[in-house]
Formats: sequence, structure tokens, C-alpha cells
Amino acid sequence: MKRKPESKKRFTYANPHKEPDSAKRNARTGARWSAVPPAHPAQRCRDGGHADGLGATLLSARIPLTDGSVREALLGCASPEYYQDQAAFLGASIGRYANRIANSRYTWAGETVSLLPSQGENQLHGGPDGFDKRRWQIVNQNDRQVLFALTSDDGDQGFPGHLCATAQYRLTNDNRISITYRATVDKPCPVNLTNHVYFNLDGEQSDVRQHKLQILADTYLPVDESGIPRDGLKSVAGTSFDFRSAKTIASAFLADDDQRKVKGYDHAFLLQTKGDASQPAAHLWSQDEKLQMKVYTSAPALQFYSGNYLGGTPSRGPEPYADWQGLALESEFLPDSPNHPEWPQPDCVLHPGDEYASLTEYQFIPA
Repeated sequence: MKRKPESKKRFTYANPHKEPDSAKRNARTGARWSAVPPAHPAQRCRDGGHADGLGATLLSARIPLTDGSVREALLGCASPEYYQDQAAFLGASIGRYANRIANSRYTWAGETVSLLPSQGENQLHGGPDGFDKRRWQIVNQNDRQVLFALTSDDGDQGFPGHLCATAQYRLTNDNRISITYRATVDKPCPVNLTNHVYFNLDGEQSDVRQHKLQILADTYLPVDESGIPRDGLKSVAGTSFDFRSAKTIASAFLADDDQRKVKGYDHAFLLQTKGDASQPAAHLWSQDEKLQMKVYTSAPALQFYSGNYLGGTPSRGPEPYADWQGLALESEFLPDSPNHPEWPQPDCVLHPGDEYASLTEYQFIPA
């Protein structure tokens, strides 16, 4: 199929050079971030955060609760070297293209572009040597933010063109971890950057299926056993995928074939917010209701992954994580979008002279 390069608007959030309003709020600051390790000691920021470059990885968010305790909200490993030995993409920056591309190829302007497969015959999360495995350069950092940069050569993992990317993590005054990804290319190329952070708002190795979740989306994308969409978007109405009103994840877990194919939830939801990062796209509650989290994003979709294959992943404790002990809410384009230009979202192909800019914020709210 020949793509019409100018048929869709470019993907960006409004005025990407303007600091989000959340940075100007003066509420109590609580969250602490770390952005990641291996290979040599991490650099320390004045608030106790850590920064390094492997995968531009988000390590930690320790949230002060109203009872005076502090709760870790993110999954992570006990020490930096373990991040190199896990395959769950814990907190890592994903690219060039997050999620899956069917058969590791797509068609652009009548030409087939072949990519390196990384999950069977498909490409997952940018290929076998994706951005999560690269050492990003630290451009600058202070006690409230860190900016990483990465370059990717023409042909890297099969993708066309030279790409320059940045990842910025910011800590706001109202307990948000704000993540901004930017990229430019010198040849047309699909770009879909996200962070693969996992959450457990109960702060321990417990079953996240007892969390309550709301996703403001009217449709979701069914997939086959390989995570590849074979049909189009489907209404959530009357299905286990209807999270428009908050519900406990366990209440309809494995209730239908779409879930059973992939051992739970691992599906993209097309958001009602349509790229408006000022409006919440999702809302998550801990089982004990002492901590909530809201998700804001300029991306068109969220991939809800219920941690179906987390078992054996190194944790901060003596025992590894088990399945369903963390969940991901990944902001992104719909999976396999390069092969589906008909889907109702902005074009995932970035063109020379344009800038990809994606903003996602996770706001932690002690009850």
C-alpha cells in the first residue's frame, strides 16, 4: 500500500517549547525520581535522585503519604547491574518504535522497509538493540530534572535515516514525574518513544490486579497471541475492557478470549483526550486507597499491560517479581501503526524538518 505522506497531521503536543503549567504549581513536593544505571556509579542529584544513561531509565518514585510513611510506587531492581539482566524493560526509554510492528516490516511510498525482528517474526520495542539498551548522554541535570540525548544511525535496527532523540525527566511541585521525548530525523521514519515504567501503588510485591483503574477510552485494539492486531478497533462497551468507570482490575480478569490470548491485559486503548495532555487519560488507585495516580499524555493511546510475564524479573528484595505484581500504562501510538495509516490518530511517520514531541505526566496523590 502506498502511503500519502501529507495525509495526516504531525504528532506533537501544543507548543512543545513551553514549560507545562504543572511546573508552576506550588503544592507540596514529594515524589523522588532516579534515572538510571549500570556500568559505572550513578551521579547523585541534590534531592537524592540518581542519573545515568543506560536506557535513560526511570528507577524510583518514593511518595510521602499522609500518615508520614514513604511508599515506593515503581518496580525496580536492587542494584544497577541487575537492570542489564532483566527483559521486562523496567522503567526504560523505548524506541525507535515502541510496541510491535508485524512481520518486522512496513510499506512507505511503495517501498517495503525491513526491520530486525526481536520477538519471533515481529519487532518489539525497536528491535533487539533498542534504545533501552543504549547509553544515553546526560546533557544537563539539576535537583529537579535530567536531560538525556541519543543518536541513532541510518539503518539502525532496519529503520531509515539518522535520528536524534532527547528524553527529559522533570519533577514538578505537585508530585508529577513529567517525561518529554523529542526526536528529529533526516529521512521519513516511524517514531514512537515511550517509557516502560511499571507501577505498584501498594509499594510492595503484591498483586496489582487488586488496584482500581480507570482508562478514559471508548475503543481498544484486540490482538492475537503474538500481540499483533489482526482486526480494527473495537468498542469497549459490554466487554472486560470497559474502564471508563473505575473498577478493580481483577473483577473481569481473563474474562474473555481477547485477554486469554495474552494471559491478561496487554492492549492499547485509543484515548478520549485525543492528545490533550491537560486532561487526565487514566486514574489508578492502590488497594489500600492510600495512594492514587493520574496519567496525562499528549499521545493518542495507552497500552495497559498487567504484568502477565513479569515472573522471574529481579526485584529490590530477595525474591524476584511474580506475574501481575506491576502494571504499565505506556503512552504511545497504536501498535503496528506503520502498517495501518487508516487508524484514527496522527501519523506516526516523522518527516525531516519536523519534530516529534511527546509529553506524559504521572501525578501521585496521597489520599
